[in-house]
Amino acid sequence: MTDSPECAAGGIAVTRRVVLGAGASAVAGPALLKGHHVHAQPVPTPSGIENPLLLSFTVNGSSLELDIDARASLLDVLRERLGLTGTKKGCDHGQCGACTVHIDGRTRLSCLTLAAKMNGRQLTTIEGLSDGDTLHPMQTAFVDHDALQCGYCTPGQIMSAVACVRQGYASSPESIRDFMSGNICRCGAYVGIVAAVAAANSSEG
Repeated sequence: MTDSPECAAGGIAVTRRVVLGAGASAVAGPALLKGHHVHAQPVPTPSGIENPLLLSFTVNGSSLELDIDARASLLDVLRERLGLTGTKKGCDHGQCGACTVHIDGRTRLSCLTLAAKMNGRQLTTIEGLSDGDTLHPMQTAFVDHDALQCGYCTPGQIMSAVACVRQGYASSPESIRDFMSGNICRCGAYVGIVAAVAAANSSEG
């Protein structure tokens, strides 16, 4: 697994440093695909794929077509083919929540989702939450409430937290904890996470 610097969206060279930024911006990931058309070959189709499948879907508001291995997970396509490394590979077994994305507005674990099932679907990753340099309110709340330590799980936490508020499950700390229980923070920043979700919910209300 590599964070390939060769990936590009709309001519923007994508590296781990660009996607994650520094300090607090690590929870945001600049919206690299917003306003940019993603070309059909962000990374050349890997050799050894006997029958590549043409995938057509929308990523962070931009249309995308590329040939993929029909067996590839959505997580691997995002990271290895598109350079969107904000979505993290944690357990790769659907148990930690680090790879959480939104598909047609609903949270999904990208490590358990076949990329082939994305045809015609709309996908939002952590990179698509911010509007240029303007953070999503949930990203701001995570910064304000110190809801992270190492930050590895944070993109998945934020994607689930946005859904928690959007779907009306942020009415109490107990409800927030229940909804967010699928996202594991090995650093134990749960107090800050719950506070951030509650604060973002209050600001939307």
